[in-house]
Amino acid sequence: MSVPQRQAAGHRLGWTLALLALAQLIYALDLNIVFVALPEIGSDLGFPGQTQQLVVSAYVVFAGGFLLFGGRAADLLGRRRVFVLALALYAVSSLAGGLAGSPAVIIAARAVQGVGGALLLPATLSLINTLFAEGPQRNRALAVWGGAGASGLTIGALLGGVLTENFGWPAVFYVNVPLAGLVALAALAVIPRDPARRERRRFDLPGSLTVTGGATLLVFALVEGPELGWTSPPVTGASALALALLAAFAVIERRSADPLMPFRLFRNPSLTVGTGVTFLYMATFGVLPYFLTVLMQGVHGYGALRTGLAFLVPSLAIAAGTQLGERLATRIGTRATLLIGFGVGAVGTAAMAFGFAPEAGYGLLVPGLVVSGVGQGVVWTAMWIAAATGTAAHEQGVANGIASTALNIGNAIGLAVLTVLADLGTEGRTGEALRAATAHGQSVVVLLTAAGMVVGLLVTLALPRAAAPAPTAGEPSAPETVASR
Repeated sequence: MSVPQRQAAGHRLGWTLALLALAQLIYALDLNIVFVALPEIGSDLGFPGQTQQLVVSAYVVFAGGFLLFGGRAADLLGRRRVFVLALALYAVSSLAGGLAGSPAVIIAARAVQGVGGALLLPATLSLINTLFAEGPQRNRALAVWGGAGASGLTIGALLGGVLTENFGWPAVFYVNVPLAGLVALAALAVIPRDPARRERRRFDLPGSLTVTGGATLLVFALVEGPELGWTSPPVTGASALALALLAAFAVIERRSADPLMPFRLFRNPSLTVGTGVTFLYMATFGVLPYFLTVLMQGVHGYGALRTGLAFLVPSLAIAAGTQLGERLATRIGTRATLLIGFGVGAVGTAAMAFGFAPEAGYGLLVPGLVVSGVGQGVVWTAMWIAAATGTAAHEQGVANGIASTALNIGNAIGLAVLTVLADLGTEGRTGEALRAATAHGQSVVVLLTAAGMVVGLLVTLALPRAAAPAPTAGEPSAPETVASR
């Protein structure tokens, strides 16, 4: 390839990465932006207080249930096609959510948004992992993508407060319509076309139906268990049916000639350990924003906008950590980077517990937030590098679907377990006693998440040692297969 051709390919890849990062920002923004608007949605549409959580749960349940399906769709139907389809679903469902006049419509719109998210995340990751060469180039792309996600979480919290206060709750839905629509249109012009399929492969409909149904019901049981009660008929029924469907999925996959999730992929220790790490990441780092929100609003009485501003510090630390994670992974390898990230995160999270006393101010939280955030960002970048390493290009979608499913279930299990533990001493208390008990419960949970990070460090030790990639003097060229499209 000539120098001008390489420069043109690199320029196009730069625009592609910008779009993929913007898509991740939209995905992350949508996770947080609705939280602030829940009271207004409930008041305007007639939601009782308890059922307002369904606006959040509908998204989480369907996003978690369809991730593996989304990864397989990206592999078989084309990564760019699924990427554009996911953004189109986001735009249409966001418009429907903003126009909703009843609880049923807004819950349905959030469910479709969840399906869009389940298609978008593995499609975006598989595009990064196939368009950017394994090593420094891919590491850098994942760091940019991860930094955009960290920014989206902060922007979501801030934007949700600003839009709701000034334009009403529908605005938190409408903002996604032009964003998702423009990125989808730009993707058609910038992202390389999906290559023609040379072999005919089946979608494995029985496997798709059983794993999607099983995962959706499992996430539903985990999300709704704390709200409805673990012994309530909906939760126990969903749990039993989920286990039955997942068992059927395992049998179907072993017998299928072209399985949805080939179990041989788990012979790759990097994917296996990477999947375990994504689970632990979201069960530890991933639950901290929820408990920080409870502390700031329930204990310290912060408003929505002040809470969003308070999240600026950890978000900036996480964004910095994603960039540091790329540099460390390139210089010392993924295994050592994950060990450092979990170690730093555990120390910072344990220090954060000092700021959870009822009388503690925000200043006492800041050192722990910064150190924990840096560790979180380092792990975030390195764990996706691990999950993608050693997997063939034509199976990157399903590999990322596996890791993303573990991420989502880790968050659901982490929140389900830790919220129960955090509330143990609060029953029957009111006023100042409730405030003190809530703060104590949150501090205990934060220490438990730090212990979980140590478990993540131990799991990382199972990752094979590998020589650190040699540093490159300049930007690596695009793979020949990408540049020639």
